Amino acid sequence: MSNDEQFLHELEVEVDADIRLNAAGTPPEDDADWVLDPYEAQAETADLNSLKAAIEVLEGEDQPYPPAEN
Repeated sequence: MSNDEQFLHELEVEVDADIRLNAAGTPPEDDADWVLDPYEAQAETADLNSLKAAIEVLEGEDQPYPPAEN
């Protein structure tokens, strides 16, 4: 596995963990005074899902959409 592939794999593992924590409403370990802001949580979820999709494309796991037929 190349360094790039290893990096993408490790990043994907971290993003998946963050997505699970976000879905569970779990505060980060380093933030004792964490308060849930629904808008911020929704924005973070969208950002994490976008990042995961980008990683999958770079890894070749996500195939592009087929061309539209006219």
